Amino acid sequence: MDAPTIAIYGANGHTGRLVAAELLARGARVLLAGRNGAALDALAAELDASARDGAGAVPADGPARVRTRAVSLDDRDGLRGLAEESAVVVHCAGPFADTAVPVAEAAVAGRCHYLDHAVEPHPVKRLFDTMGAAAERAGIVMVPQLSFYGGVADLLAAAVTEGMTGVDRLTVGYSVTGWRMTPAAVRTAELLIGEIDRVTFADGAQRVGPVEIRNTVFPFPPPVGPRTMIAPFPSGEVVTIPRHVPARTVESQLTASTFEEQQVFTSQDATPEERARTEFTVAVQATAPEGGGRNGHVRGRDIWWVGALASAEAAVRLARGEGPSKAGVLGTAEAFPAVPFLRRLEQLGAFTLHL
Repeated sequence: MDAPTIAIYGANGHTGRLVAAELLARGARVLLAGRNGAALDALAAELDASARDGAGAVPADGPARVRTRAVSLDDRDGLRGLAEESAVVVHCAGPFADTAVPVAEAAVAGRCHYLDHAVEPHPVKRLFDTMGAAAERAGIVMVPQLSFYGGVADLLAAAVTEGMTGVDRLTVGYSVTGWRMTPAAVRTAELLIGEIDRVTFADGAQRVGPVEIRNTVFPFPPPVGPRTMIAPFPSGEVVTIPRHVPARTVESQLTASTFEEQQVFTSQDATPEERARTEFTVAVQATAPEGGGRNGHVRGRDIWWVGALASAEAAVRLARGEGPSKAGVLGTAEAFPAVPFLRRLEQLGAFTLHL
């Protein structure tokens, strides 16, 4: 039986390259897609050579495991054709406020599962608000923000609150050091920093509107310890977590020191090795209405690779028919059992998990 084909839109970006390598390591065939055909062809030659030399690679005279497709976001027919040839499309080309809808619509039209690496809450909310019924009719699963920001926290929140009948407040704390943004990430950050109307979830309701940005303190476990945080941090899990956690308030926060590091906004030309030096802790604290509560965290290195690893693992499961029993737009923890998925990522070296 032939290995499934998984398309990667935005494949020649940093995240797309990492996703492609992870998929090839799992035996998938990849279809590299994006606007720059020459860059895609160069990447394909590099990846195909590595795949043929690696363990379990197809013979030299076997079918190609890496193909390319140059297609722009305004080419609806081209995007649909991409989806029709694929079992899953992994969307890696941000900012997703601009790019999510065309690729997601093509996935529905082509009856192809869809994953993306969005961090921004608005495009995540838009997929849930507008694409759910269409995805159900097409019989596909769509999981936005299955990446480091968003996806990991969504899984961790489900794992921490498993069995809790009520949660007064769930807080996600991100401690990130050494973050080196890609050009697309810088554009996304600029959009988020300048955003007036933000998505929030408080007192049991989702709202969109102006929000006062404040500093607070989050109690990370040692060795990080309590840190000053930017709150709220605009990440998409504020949309997904309330779908499966009975929380009155959900908020994400990011260490204030993250954006104080000089290289964050000036590292567009950083090497892959430099980008891999990020260190992180993602922690979830869930307080119960009657007092007390639970917490858990993951700790690791290289947020880019962890996000790519998570989406590659999910894409292969969907392509093999090992996804959720229901179709539609789902959060990461709705699509995959939280603790087993986190344990699998831990086994693959993404982080250490503490529950």
